[in-house]
Amino acid sequence: MSLNLLKTELHEELNSILDYWENNTIDYKNGGFVGQIDYKNEIILNTEKGSVLNARILWTFSASYPVTQNENHKKIAERAFEYLSAHFYDTKFGGLFWSINADTTPKDTKNQIYALAFAIYGLSEFYAISQNKKALELAISLYQQIEKHSFDKINNGYLEAFTQDWQPIDDLRLSEKDANEKKTMNTHLHIVEGYANLYKVWKNEQLKEVIENLLLTIEKHFINIETGHLHLFFDENWNENADVISYGHDIEAAWLLLQCAEIIENKEIIDRFQKYAVQIADATTEGIDTDGGLWYELELKNNHLIKEKHWWPQSELQIGFYTAYQLTGDQKYLDVVTKNWEFTKKHLIDHENGEWFWGIYHDYTVMKKDKAGFWKCPYHNGRACLELISRIP
Repeated sequence: MSLNLLKTELHEELNSILDYWENNTIDYKNGGFVGQIDYKNEIILNTEKGSVLNARILWTFSASYPVTQNENHKKIAERAFEYLSAHFYDTKFGGLFWSINADTTPKDTKNQIYALAFAIYGLSEFYAISQNKKALELAISLYQQIEKHSFDKINNGYLEAFTQDWQPIDDLRLSEKDANEKKTMNTHLHIVEGYANLYKVWKNEQLKEVIENLLLTIEKHFINIETGHLHLFFDENWNENADVISYGHDIEAAWLLLQCAEIIENKEIIDRFQKYAVQIADATTEGIDTDGGLWYELELKNNHLIKEKHWWPQSELQIGFYTAYQLTGDQKYLDVVTKNWEFTKKHLIDHENGEWFWGIYHDYTVMKKDKAGFWKCPYHNGRACLELISRIP
């Protein structure tokens, strides 16, 4: 496949993804966006709505608008901003509700730092296209709350979650599959992602120093410089709970951490993370099947491969391996991208209804999980299209 054809197809797919969310997910009854659409493309009425999904919709349509120049995309970003600021933001304690009911009343009021980070990511992207001062002020306020409550002043790093009024909480997990630990790679990755996006529109020197510290903390604790994989779960004292190798998170971190270093223009850190970007890509090849698809996870305790190919790791693989191609000029990395894109087109994109299926099993049957929902969003696949469109000459 030529790069010109790949870029053309990515433009088409980006518009297809945005069309799906514009035409299927707007909640005209309750406001904002519907909470869930199942794999058969049927809306599940009156389900709870997640702050992460809303923040990711906000980011996706904000980031897409400069590329598509479609005014409807800007309007949907505005809708997501208004809904998040009016209903997810906790005016009493300055945090963010994890979820709300369809009628906009709070449901799960915990402060999951991961959600605050994604709100910062989306709000700063929206500010870039709108110059809406309220969006920037809200992003800065959430950043300050994370630094005040989540940053571990004794051991460094960031703690996972708190109650609504910022007290300690027993269940720190993002989801049931995660280890219940106080510090995770996933949350640190997305804090630095949100902070770097904020720095693009708010050149605050203290924020830059915080980003530098985050990148060095991730380098010290989360990157296994021997294997090229990531350590995922730690307690507050940085004792690891070895759980799984997550191929999708590996390759997402590979390119995203480098991008954060580039945003703050720290040459020393950039140089090191360029090497990690290639090393992690090489390590991720362990998880690529012969059909070009990326397996989900490897359980370390019993060396058990979870033979599922979810939508989002494919998207991150495409960006991560194209980044390795840019850094090295080695055709083998580009070949991984194009083969995975062919796999995605054949097995994951829903050519009948639009968007991507959650994933497939090893026998290529479709996973009967959300088309849109708490975790199923336009952020990963939309961003893959945007990143590659911007990188392909």
